[in-house]
Amino acid sequence: MKIRKPKNNRLELNNDGKLSIFILGCGSAFAKTLSQNNVLLIKGNTHVLVDCGTKTPSVLFRHALPITDIDNYLITHSHADHIGGLEEAMLMSRYVASKKPNIIITPEYQNILWRQSLRGGCEQNERHNGIPLSFEDFWKILRPTSVRDSTRITHEIQVGELNLKFFRTRHYPQQAESWKDAFYSIGLIIDDRILYSGDTQYDPDLICGLDEKFSFEAIFHDAQFFNGGIHASLDEISNFDSKIKERMLLMHYGDSWRSYTDVVQDRGFAGFVTEHRYYDFP
Repeated sequence: MKIRKPKNNRLELNNDGKLSIFILGCGSAFAKTLSQNNVLLIKGNTHVLVDCGTKTPSVLFRHALPITDIDNYLITHSHADHIGGLEEAMLMSRYVASKKPNIIITPEYQNILWRQSLRGGCEQNERHNGIPLSFEDFWKILRPTSVRDSTRITHEIQVGELNLKFFRTRHYPQQAESWKDAFYSIGLIIDDRILYSGDTQYDPDLICGLDEKFSFEAIFHDAQFFNGGIHASLDEISNFDSKIKERMLLMHYGDSWRSYTDVVQDRGFAGFVTEHRYYDFP
């Protein structure tokens, strides 16, 4: 793995064929000094934006990339730090760029995302013969297929040069006893090489089980600095075996992260993710 800055602060949507993960942000939902925990996957001529939080269009703009240049989206769940920029992306694409980007989405989550989050700001912008706009007026839908040999609901899709598998996580509500009674939220397996937890409570069976199957090169995992709530805590994930922690990069953390750098090192983690950097996997 190699970590590098974007050249001339410009974010490129293609590369020489390696797998690159660009960290648009690594902060928790309410971090003020950090951008939101969203990433851009790049491989060859293929890119996928994973989540589009409220700050994401501005982060892209600061790296000389208009939101309308993004062709492929995948959303992990419906908190504002993950979907708050989607309305801008949809309206800019339709009314400025005159295009429909692709969105990788299941029918279940399409219904949730449209009816509970996006419909209010997008549906009534036009009417044709009295009919308002629909989700499909803004998006080209890419449907993943079900993975049948998984211990929890998992889907898979090939987007250009990128293979993505995404699995249900136990994120919220806090009282959810398993992923089965949690609201829709997913994590990712990228090219069978990288595990991206998404937002999740501490779930050692998930992480250990997937790593046993795939032997990941790196594990990007969220980490909060207190116990309780709807995210895995630093104390909880410190219970992982050292062979997992040495590959585990911590993300979705709070503004006080500098106070924990020694703790993270002493406990054997690979370290904190740094935003506005490429993480390259040749």
